[in-house]
Amino acid sequence: MLSEEKQKLNDRLRISGVQKVKLFDADNPLILEGGERLNEVEIAYETYGELNENRDNAVYICHALTGEAHAAGWQDGDKHAGWWNTLIGPGKAIDTDRWFVICSNLLGGCQGSTGPSSINPDTGNPWGLDFPLLDMRDFVKAHRALLKHLGIERLHAAVGGSLGGMQVLAWALDYPEEMSNAVLAATSSRLTAQNIAFSAVGREAIMRDENFDDGEFVSHGKNPDVGLAIARMMAHITYTSEVGFQEKFGRRPQFEDREPGFGIDFAVESYLDYQGTSFLTRFDALSYLYLTRVMDYFDPFSDSKATKKLHASPVNFLVLSFSTDWRFSTQQSLRIVQKLLGAQVPVNFREIASPWGHDSFLLDIKPYLSTVKAFVEADHGSTSQWEDRNRGAKCRA
Repeated sequence: MLSEEKQKLNDRLRISGVQKVKLFDADNPLILEGGERLNEVEIAYETYGELNENRDNAVYICHALTGEAHAAGWQDGDKHAGWWNTLIGPGKAIDTDRWFVICSNLLGGCQGSTGPSSINPDTGNPWGLDFPLLDMRDFVKAHRALLKHLGIERLHAAVGGSLGGMQVLAWALDYPEEMSNAVLAATSSRLTAQNIAFSAVGREAIMRDENFDDGEFVSHGKNPDVGLAIARMMAHITYTSEVGFQEKFGRRPQFEDREPGFGIDFAVESYLDYQGTSFLTRFDALSYLYLTRVMDYFDPFSDSKATKKLHASPVNFLVLSFSTDWRFSTQQSLRIVQKLLGAQVPVNFREIASPWGHDSFLLDIKPYLSTVKAFVEADHGSTSQWEDRNRGAKCRA
């Protein structure tokens, strides 16, 4: 049971709790970008706030690699509030007193939505590696189907960080008529070779684990815990920065009287061990493989006509980067800005100073949160309103 305090917070959020809905079935299958079809697709989602009478105050939240539908508020057993509780809530950047907020677990995920560890209806066994490869547009198809289910035709805004920002960008490019505003935080339109390399090593750690069993570990009652934990530990290093690690840990030993050896001698080693171990209880190794691969292949601007639809239906974009994010650097954000400016659509850019690297988009950093709030609440028909409320945040190349 939730404490009285947490229940009051949920009541203020008007949180729905995580729900599941079947959006596709044999009569209405999901046809994937690769040509395969999924005859049964369930999507888990959670909502906050209240949809207004005109149904025009909806904000869609797209989560990052290891996120889920539970983005704010509390569930039974939570040690921490939802993963973007810093951003979503009454009076916050995404104000639930004003906006109806929707967050869904990704197709291919492992928190209630159909993914590679779900049951294949044709065999009665978990999909495993028989699950089809996915594309960023497949994520968007599921998001759009959920909006249709909820009776919403157009979003006030779509907001995402990291992989979530990629989803928002793909959605805005293909269906700009379905949203007024798009917020892209700490994201990329095309992974660098280094980024692909990090993901490749993480996947190899999982697939070379002795319990991986060619992806059939779920059916065999096993789990590639060692590989998945190593993948998470390595990835987590890329989510912070040298400055952040130094400030938080330095070379502090874990135990003052420990003899040197090959165990956990330093505080930073203990931290990474915790990150790897705790990850095992909330994420699936197969989802990790599938979702990281989608990121590798995402490159929408490789199509010279990618921005064509924006000419007829411009979307207001806010692109945000963080000064010490080397995983999805400011240079990668500026590439998005340049491509969108080339399409002559409204683009706002701001680099936020932060010592915490890529994970900054999840943290309580006042200039970042105030920038998002000002952008989402601004009347973009009036340029001066945005500039007055958030001076210094606007950049047009």
